[in-house]
Amino acid sequence: MSFYVAPGQQRTLRACMVCSLVQLHSKFMREGCPNCDHILGLRGNNDAIQECTSQVFEGLITIADVRSSWVARWQRLEGYVPGTYAVKVVGSLPDEVIASLEDAGVKYVPRDGSAGEEEA
Repeated sequence: MSFYVAPGQQRTLRACMVCSLVQLHSKFMREGCPNCDHILGLRGNNDAIQECTSQVFEGLITIADVRSSWVARWQRLEGYVPGTYAVKVVGSLPDEVIASLEDAGVKYVPRDGSAGEEEA
């Protein structure tokens, strides 16, 4: 499995607004988000990908071991799969998606630096 992104494909990178995982749009379409798909249902759903991921993000970090990484703790990535994550993700989830997250027991904290990150 290759994680290489050719320069011409970089504009199709998107970041999940819930966990901040960065992937190609086509990979979200094919496989969904490995951390959030059980709630967001991104696999095969272009509308959900447009609503729950963003092309606007800042910084990239790559985490190999989310359990021992201080960066993973700092970014609230404990329990997520190893991968490439955005430091900040710009965008707003629809209210019904936030309600679904809460119903599933997930405390949603926006990853754009706007609210509550100091409390997390």
